[in-house]
Amino acid sequence: MRTGGRILVDQLEVNEVDLAFCLPGESYLPVLDALHDSPIRLITCRHEQGAANAAEAYGKLTGRPGICLVTRGPGATQAAVGVHTAKQDSSPMILLVGQVPRAFRGREAWQELDYAQVFGGIAKAAWEVDRAARIPEHLAEAISVALSGRPGPVVLALPEDVLAEEAEVADAARVERAAVEPEADDLERLRELLAAAERPLVVVGEGGWTAETSRDVQAFCETNEVPVACAFRCQDFVDNHSPSYVGVLGVAMDEAIAERLRDADVVLAFGGRLGEVPTRRYTLLEPPDPRQTLVHVYPDPAELGRVYQPDLAIAATLPDVARALLSLDPIEPRWSAWTAAARAGYERTLEHEPMEGDVDLGEIMAFLRRRLPADAVQTCGAGNFTVWAHRFAQFTQFGTQACPRSGSMGYGLPAAVAAQLVHANRTVVCFTGDGDFVMSSPELATAVQYDLPIVVLLVNNGMYATIRMHQERQFPGRVVGTDLENPDFPALARAYGAHGERVERTEDFEAAFERALASEKPSLLELPVDPERISPRVRLSDLREGR
Repeated sequence: MRTGGRILVDQLEVNEVDLAFCLPGESYLPVLDALHDSPIRLITCRHEQGAANAAEAYGKLTGRPGICLVTRGPGATQAAVGVHTAKQDSSPMILLVGQVPRAFRGREAWQELDYAQVFGGIAKAAWEVDRAARIPEHLAEAISVALSGRPGPVVLALPEDVLAEEAEVADAARVERAAVEPEADDLERLRELLAAAERPLVVVGEGGWTAETSRDVQAFCETNEVPVACAFRCQDFVDNHSPSYVGVLGVAMDEAIAERLRDADVVLAFGGRLGEVPTRRYTLLEPPDPRQTLVHVYPDPAELGRVYQPDLAIAATLPDVARALLSLDPIEPRWSAWTAAARAGYERTLEHEPMEGDVDLGEIMAFLRRRLPADAVQTCGAGNFTVWAHRFAQFTQFGTQACPRSGSMGYGLPAAVAAQLVHANRTVVCFTGDGDFVMSSPELATAVQYDLPIVVLLVNNGMYATIRMHQERQFPGRVVGTDLENPDFPALARAYGAHGERVERTEDFEAAFERALASEKPSLLELPVDPERISPRVRLSDLREGR
């Protein structure tokens, strides 16, 4: 006989879960007790948002569901931020939530919520375990749902008395992602459409990607000299040094890459959902019937035709389609000049004009391109600072970028915590802004507690710059609600037990970065920047003057 808490932890072990992120709560004490004797490493975060974001990043980096445990009521709602990101980013995740005893349900007991209603719109599924003997069945289903089709989050509610209840039940088998092979006729049709193209473009994005998928898709593109662009915050899906790589379809995208998507005659969307950001608010590829011939490969049939009507829809798991692409006969390309011009356009985007002020983020990013190892993991949250981080960063291998495609602030620091736990021997760098960092700054204490030597680069311009930018565009000179009075960030870092410095000149950054690495502690380097320059192309004064 085992308690429900013990049965649950045993199912996590069967599925080779090695990490779980939590905020402890009395509603799931039997689970915590079972974890005491488990090989699963339990990471105690400082806020449910941080725990959920860390679990989402784990799912993004590993392809296995990130596990997050929170208490009922406010614990669950505060974790909803990470669940929303997991849904929008197609990351497998399981949120395990304590619940009131079964006998109390429906009386609005203390911190009671109906989790199916609360999470019904942002999780793939949400339901409640009814008795301890069915926990193996419920958890196996939750993991299967999180991994199948379009990966995403599942919420499982755990009543207190179910976790304390004893039952005699066998463990379920380990859950594996089901493979769905592409049809041979679909692959041949894909080749025919590509062979007829003059200006093809491959767009890669989320949806069950793996390192093997990355290598196979890149090999296919290079063999056929097809240009490949990455969807928003999927820049690590293809080696950016590949002659086929032509840039990222993201926020504030370069006009040259936007024109490539607009002018392409055949678009092969491999995994991505072709959402608002990569299509520039659905203008570069217009729904429902785009002007371009569209081939859409996606693991979930429900996504095919949901926004765009493709000329060819292939519902299959991405690793299997990518492997099959390599078996196709190479195409004699008529588009070599198109690809070469697109590649040259991408290389120009790495150039930058000098930035006003004593700290030039373009120069700092150029240094990091040279300095960071190929396997370094880069994370970030949301804000205008990310335009520098994305435009001027380069990636060479899959699983080295963890950023919220949902645009959620406060993500970068907990994601860095997860990345350093997953890759203990790699360099992990978190890009954050002053507004972004404050939303998750307590997770610096988590990094200190678990000896995680992440390096946080904090861009400080004293404002919520993205909102200020839109504010100045629509209501010039009428600033309200976007100014920030910030703490002494390096002092705050040191108070947590981390290394902290303020870097006030570009030429001082290299030495400061090396000191941060040498400290072997979590580190924070504050980068005060000219608030007038809020992105590589945008100055506040230009917005006020209508330019």
